[in-house]
Amino acid sequence: GRRRLNKLVRKYEAAARAAEEAAAAPAETAAPAETAAAAPSSPARIIIAGAPASGKGTQCEMIKAKYGVVHLSTGDMLRAAVADQTEVGVKAKEFMDAGKLVPDEVIIGVVKDRLDQEDCKSCGWLLDGFPRTPGQADALAEAGVTADCFLFLDVPDEILVERVVGRRTDPVTGKIYHMTFSPPDDEEVAARLEQRSDDTEEKVKVRLEQFHANVDAVKGSYTDIMVTVNGNQKPDEVASVIGGAIEAKLAA
Repeated sequence: GRRRLNKLVRKYEAAARAAEEAAAAPAETAAPAETAAAAPSSPARIIIAGAPASGKGTQCEMIKAKYGVVHLSTGDMLRAAVADQTEVGVKAKEFMDAGKLVPDEVIIGVVKDRLDQEDCKSCGWLLDGFPRTPGQADALAEAGVTADCFLFLDVPDEILVERVVGRRTDPVTGKIYHMTFSPPDDEEVAARLEQRSDDTEEKVKVRLEQFHANVDAVKGSYTDIMVTVNGNQKPDEVASVIGGAIEAKLAA
C-alpha cells in the first residue's frame, strides 16, 4: 500500500544521499547546458539548490505561491510514477524492491515524464534539489530538459550547522522547534523534544562536504543561468532577491 511505497521511496532517498559521497569525487566539469530563452509571459522553469537547513523548503513554497509553478521533488515524482504504474515507475519499483539505488537513466525518465504533463507545460515547474550530481545534470540536458534559472541558496557552513544541530521535533505533534531561534514556551513540550539521529554536528559536516562537492560540479552545467542568493537573511528578504532574479532571467 501507500505506506510501503513511502517506505521504499524514503529508502531510495537515503541511498541516494549515501551515493553522493562517491559521486563527489573530482570529475571533469560538464559543459554549460544550453537553455532556451523565455519570454516574460512564458511559464517559469526553475531549478533550486541549497544545503540542508538553507531555507530551501520555505523559498520553494514562496516561489510556488508567487509564480504558480508546479513544485517537484524526486521523492514525490517517484511516488507518483510508482503509484501510477508508468513504464519508468515500474522500472523504478523493481530497483527499489530489490533494495538497489534507482539508476540515473530511470530517474531522468521519471522527471522527464512528469515535466511533459500538462500542468508543468502550462504552469511551469520548480525542480527542488535535482539534479544532485553532474551525471544527472548531463542526462537532464541530453533528455532535452532546459531551465530558465538555476538558484543557489548560499549560507555559511557554520550557520547551517547551528540551524541543524539546534533542531528538535515534538514526537506528539510533529512540530519542529529550534532551541536557539524558536524554542517552545511550554516546559512539558520542551522536556519531550527529540533530536534526529543525523542532526549531530559531526554528521551535518559530513553531509555538507558531500553537498558542496556535488553542487559545485552541478553548477558548472548551469553557469549561464545560475544566480547565487545570500540565504543568510530573513526569508522575506531572500524571497525578494529570488523574485528579482527569476523575473530578470525570464525577461532575458
